[in-house]
Amino acid sequence: MYTLFIGNKNYSSWSLRAWLALRAAGVPFEERKLGLCTDDFAAQLGRITPAGLVPVLLDGDFAVWDSLAICEYAAERHPELALWPADPRTRARARSISAQMHSGFGQLRSLMPMNIEAHLPGIDLGAAQQDISRVQAIWQDTRAEFGQGGPFLFGRFSIADAFYAPIVSRFTTYGVAAAGPVRDYMDAVLDLPAMREWTEGALAEQTFVAIDEPYRTHR
Repeated sequence: MYTLFIGNKNYSSWSLRAWLALRAAGVPFEERKLGLCTDDFAAQLGRITPAGLVPVLLDGDFAVWDSLAICEYAAERHPELALWPADPRTRARARSISAQMHSGFGQLRSLMPMNIEAHLPGIDLGAAQQDISRVQAIWQDTRAEFGQGGPFLFGRFSIADAFYAPIVSRFTTYGVAAAGPVRDYMDAVLDLPAMREWTEGALAEQTFVAIDEPYRTHR
């Protein structure tokens, strides 16, 4: 079984991506949460990965870090789960929009940090509006071209949906207007059992917990 190290669920959008991809696809793993705001976060994580960031996936004593690398690793280890679309061109499009999410939309990230427990409509998001519009266009265009056969971007759930799930959460928190296919897609992501599980976990959080003792010296 894998071990996935994550930050706290209310704020850690990067952790959500890897966690959701694995959970929704049915990949078994043990979850280990590290407190993002604890004094010894870096020291604890440094014993697991030189990157010093979550998420981190342990496969035995082998560490994979970065949400996209973790998802790619899972897709290669478990091809039967079809975490990427099977058709080469469709798969290339899924990778393209996931990579764009991974490296882009800086204004949206800066002005709209993930905060699942909050409800913050009315905040001035003017500087992020171009990013918001681009994300909504990606959802609408991808669903129109590739979304037959299911409610997600490429019909059935894929890594691309895991990468945009934190944006769905952000749009919900900040009251971003959504209608038609965009609203339908957001509802499908929010209704995903794994997404509901993550959200419930985020709402239940009260304190950050240090890494468990068996992992304190793990390398």
